[in-house]
Amino acid sequence: MPTFVLVDKCKGCMQCVQMCPSDIMHIDPSQGKAYNIEPSMCWECFVCVKSCPEAAIDVRGYSDFAPLGHRVTQQRTADHIEWKIESRGGAVREFVFPIRTTPWDSIPSPAAAPPPSAEMRQGELLSFEPDYLAVETLPTLPSNRSIGSS
Repeated sequence: MPTFVLVDKCKGCMQCVQMCPSDIMHIDPSQGKAYNIEPSMCWECFVCVKSCPEAAIDVRGYSDFAPLGHRVTQQRTADHIEWKIESRGGAVREFVFPIRTTPWDSIPSPAAAPPPSAEMRQGELLSFEPDYLAVETLPTLPSNRSIGSS
């Protein structure tokens, strides 16, 4: 879903330009508005959508989830982003995703974590997985059921 800028909403604040990891958001010098210089190179991370204080960046939806003639709109709030997909037949699907609300550099780097124990390295969990997911244990299959059986 490559992004594009709604020029009537864009104030040229440079938030999207500064945040774009693929460096494809630029400011048009003649208009002072942002634009996507290479939509086909968009990583679809939507950091530009999330960082835009004016909600001036929209996306083009793909046909696998948004049918032909659709409209995709998003709304950014302080702690989440909402996506609304309207098909030409009137059906509406809505999705809500949280966005980062902690200050930058407030989450410790993985390099700052102590090395995993030998027991942890032999297990099937990722490094410190229950702690980072804020759960006591991860869900497991009942012991009388094997993977692949129904």
